[in-house]
Amino acid sequence: MPKLLRIFCWGLVISFLGSLPLGTLNIAAMQIGIQESIKDAIYFSFGSLLVEMIYVRISLVGIDWVRKQEKLMRIMEWITLAIILALAVGSFIAATKHSGEAKNVMLNNNMHRFLLGMLMCAINPVQIPFWFGWSTVLFTKKILEPKNSQYNSYIVGIGIGTLLGNCVFIFGGKWLVQKIANSQQYLNWVIGGIFALTAIIQLIKILRHKGIEEKLHNIEGQHHPEQV
Repeated sequence: MPKLLRIFCWGLVISFLGSLPLGTLNIAAMQIGIQESIKDAIYFSFGSLLVEMIYVRISLVGIDWVRKQEKLMRIMEWITLAIILALAVGSFIAATKHSGEAKNVMLNNNMHRFLLGMLMCAINPVQIPFWFGWSTVLFTKKILEPKNSQYNSYIVGIGIGTLLGNCVFIFGGKWLVQKIANSQQYLNWVIGGIFALTAIIQLIKILRHKGIEEKLHNIEGQHHPEQV
């Protein structure tokens, strides 16, 4: 297998599998797909994956700078927590509407879904240590080398993997709603519960200092990509 194709596949597989656990972005994409349209959900996914690809590119060449931004990461964690809580409350409010057609208040706005996806991904710092870790593994195993062509192939694979992972939720949620009567209302309760649980976990991590800054410290002893 050609080197660039192999790197592309690594990025795609890691990103796809990393997109499958329940999270703020994929659940939001699913809600948009259910309550608005598949097209809007895809726009949202494109916006979020674009920011993710930018974050990965920065992590490959600017790991030392990013590691020093602990205060900024801390602020982003609290903002993310506030958004997750708002999404949880919005989902519960939508679930109480007997029509089942009420929209989550966080998604009930006129912002283009591409821009909304970019915004929600930009203030969600969870992916930064995730990609720091995986990129370091690939550098250590000599799978990925500090070359622009390899970086580009890796990042394109990541973007496609994220899109495919989101599509599982977007089309899966749409299929579920079509198959089960009143499922949209029930789904709002489930989604609200997922967001609420995610918010609790996020808060515990922040209060126990197990958040983003600790993960950044954990990679402090690892080599900079350019030094591999």
